[in-house]
Amino acid sequence: MKPELIEDLEDPRLDPYLRLTNHQLRCELEPERALLICESQIAIEVALKEGVRPISLLADESQVGSISSLLAVWPDDVPVLLLPHNMSEKVIGYRLNRGVLAAMKRPQLPSAEGLLERLCAEKERVRLAVLEGLVDVSNVGALFRSAAALDVDGVIVAPSCADPWNRRSVRVSMGTIFQVPWAKAEDRWPGDFFALLERKGFASVALALTDDAVPLSDPALKEPLHEALFFGSEGYGLSDEVLSRCDRHAIIPMSHGVDSLNVAASSAVTFWELCARR
Repeated sequence: MKPELIEDLEDPRLDPYLRLTNHQLRCELEPERALLICESQIAIEVALKEGVRPISLLADESQVGSISSLLAVWPDDVPVLLLPHNMSEKVIGYRLNRGVLAAMKRPQLPSAEGLLERLCAEKERVRLAVLEGLVDVSNVGALFRSAAALDVDGVIVAPSCADPWNRRSVRVSMGTIFQVPWAKAEDRWPGDFFALLERKGFASVALALTDDAVPLSDPALKEPLHEALFFGSEGYGLSDEVLSRCDRHAIIPMSHGVDSLNVAASSAVTFWELCARR
């Protein structure tokens, strides 16, 4: 399909980019209509490779030459929309000088139980990352990128966690959000999820600054066949109920009086120690 210049900002094809909030994009009552905004050429190309269904592509008209490789693999029947160069920054909120945006269908996620069943059937040893209460979507995206790079088998997102399909999360993840298997936990958190972990034979480790936490290098942390690693909110960490239910607590030893790392950094260190080096 030939790229089309859009000069009317009321064009309904711009709605996903300009007028729909993240809540509206999620469309939880009608998940088959839910969309996400994929930002950057790398993330869009990964999404296409992983079979995510595109709705449209949006770019500054001055960027057509720089995205020629993306246009070469873009489906012929999916619209390519171009904004006049003097309009795109005003419309999008910033200049589209580092890439493009794509509106895409949100992939259907498995249930948490379905994901665990699949991973346990496919792999002898399984390592999960479990996210509770993260509010910064950039941290969520960065954690997914580390999970992909450092051999995490899957991610479980608690109901209180920020939306991994958020536009910024997708961009920060560099598209790995489409590659790492993940699922959302059930609403009755955390009781139902811990019951599921017990049925599937998972040990649980909370990354937390508690008195009984062991160093991340403790050999006992690598012993379980299946293990779930819990990461909590940037502000207050994991909830008391999660802390009380986890089998072990672990910390990353610190120097120079630093008490902790940002969750994006601490998760990467944890994944290296307990997943990549398993």
